[in-house]
Amino acid sequence: MAEPTTPTTSPASTEPLPKPPKPRNQALRMLGLPALPKKLPSRNWSIFWSLTIGITGAIIYDRREKRRNIAKWRHVVEHLAKEPLPDGLAQPRKLTIYLSAPPGDGLRVAQDHYTEYVKPVLAASGLDWEFVQGRREGDVRAVAAEKVRKVRRNWEGNNEEDPNRPPTEEEIVEAIRKSRGIEDYAGIRGDVVIGRHTWKEYLRGIHEGWLGPLTPPAAPEVPAAPAPESDSSLSATSDFASEEKPAEEKPVGEKPVEEAKPKRPPQPKPYNTTNDYITESLPRLAPNEFTPVAPIREPHILGFLNTPLRMQRFFNRRKLADDIGREVAAVCLCTYREFQQLPAEEGDATEPEQKFEQQNELAWEEKDWVKTVWKEAKHSTEEGVAPEEPTERIRASPIVMDPRIATRMRRFELLPEDEERVSKIVVPETEVEGWTKGKLRNLYRWGVDKATKPKKTVPLDDADVE
Repeated sequence: MAEPTTPTTSPASTEPLPKPPKPRNQALRMLGLPALPKKLPSRNWSIFWSLTIGITGAIIYDRREKRRNIAKWRHVVEHLAKEPLPDGLAQPRKLTIYLSAPPGDGLRVAQDHYTEYVKPVLAASGLDWEFVQGRREGDVRAVAAEKVRKVRRNWEGNNEEDPNRPPTEEEIVEAIRKSRGIEDYAGIRGDVVIGRHTWKEYLRGIHEGWLGPLTPPAAPEVPAAPAPESDSSLSATSDFASEEKPAEEKPVGEKPVEEAKPKRPPQPKPYNTTNDYITESLPRLAPNEFTPVAPIREPHILGFLNTPLRMQRFFNRRKLADDIGREVAAVCLCTYREFQQLPAEEGDATEPEQKFEQQNELAWEEKDWVKTVWKEAKHSTEEGVAPEEPTERIRASPIVMDPRIATRMRRFELLPEDEERVSKIVVPETEVEGWTKGKLRNLYRWGVDKATKPKKTVPLDDADVE
């Protein structure tokens, strides 16, 4: 019996026929663009790329506009660097910059803030400046007060110093300048104060220097505690033992013990308090106008819960650069005005309290300070450790202004004609573009120059023609 046979088919008949390719979009083909993908990215990828592109674009835009604002204020003051110095041997105008560590952070934060926003405009103006940096609370107050007291001593002829004390570096430089006939700058200098915390110390130092005494107040005598007998006998025994024992040789390869770093000198204590302003008199030779000053904002906030506010400020640094550039430009152009007296606020007292503009300068920064600023200082209560004397807490205390000092202070501010001139300044794109865009622009210009540059023709000699 014959076996049944199954029909065989060729493999080509079972495979499906390939689909014809979809016609390409004629508009994209004419523009030279590739075909669109067959499907869009998933929802998660769409969210990821949207956030990445949006955040990156916001950062790039803010950085570019920040550079544009800084460049704008550099162009405002750059003509000062081209002006010749005064005739004769005279020093140029020199500013004083006060900065200190913000509450809860180190001095490096204030230095970076100055380098990023203040220094570019000052460097373009060609002016000279010096620093007063405070690492702890009260350093700026002590330096500002001592500078004023030094001026008063020179006026009153009370500049007696210890003859055995070695001269400082500044005194040596001043002596050399006087011997060579180099005169000091006779015009208006100017002070730049960065941050509300530094502003409080600066005002406190100005009041202490002009209203306080020239000599420090006498410190209260503290009787020394007698040393116990056991300690004296122990020290004598140890001294005798140290003389008998020879010096031990250090083994080879052992690292020498590092010497202890020298301690910084103690901070000078204030010569007066805010309660002494009423009873103290202003010096007879005090000028009617003090050195103008410019308070510069320094927004600084810490804490994880403040991340949204920190991000908002991070994406709006262009506005901060514009505000700081305006203040620094006013300092360089030396245009100033009087501090205004604010309307008195009626309180429980019979006489309303008199307020000045200096008390409200940068007051909004206090809301961002850490809570430890407002807490009372804790002193050591351990046995055998002498309790530290409480220092003056300037940052946590309100600003107290004496009318005699407040009315003599001046503030830097741009004039209306300067504001109009600034509005007409156009910063070219080449000054604010980044590294990538700048390289591409240079590459494009190089290609255009190569294409348009005529080729050099070498003349042929008569022998080559034959």
